[in-house]
Amino acid sequence: MTTASPAPKDTGKLPPRWVLKTMTRLHVFLHRLSGGGLNKLGGDEVCFVTMTGAKSGRTLTIPLMYVPHGEGVLLVASMGGAPKNPVWYHNLVKHPDIEVEHRGERRKLRARLAESAEKAALWPNCDHHYAPYAEYRKRTTRDIPIFVCEPR
Repeated sequence: MTTASPAPKDTGKLPPRWVLKTMTRLHVFLHRLSGGGLNKLGGDEVCFVTMTGAKSGRTLTIPLMYVPHGEGVLLVASMGGAPKNPVWYHNLVKHPDIEVEHRGERRKLRARLAESAEKAALWPNCDHHYAPYAEYRKRTTRDIPIFVCEPR
């Protein structure tokens, strides 16, 4: 008789930062190598956001979950429900002009933080496109920011 092993408990801990940076670089590299054809992460749609670093001033491209919103997108600064905002949050606050690529289409957008009431209305759309956001909100004590990114 075989016994099933218990499922690993999700502790909510993120991998070390160097692992996240390496995974991000690899995902961007594979996306470019595929000619823009790599747009999924675990079955969920992603987009590639090019932004300016808040401290470095360098141009950076990172994959983020794709949540369409009108002619733009919503970017959720969840960081898996971690206690702090992701580094890219600070980039968008300081430099809101970004470029978003999804399925080979590039759009120049401007990011702004959603206000509390607006954000409450946006969460159902975010959850529809990436269900783990609901768990991330339960996991953290911080108010997870949502950027509304609209055409410039």
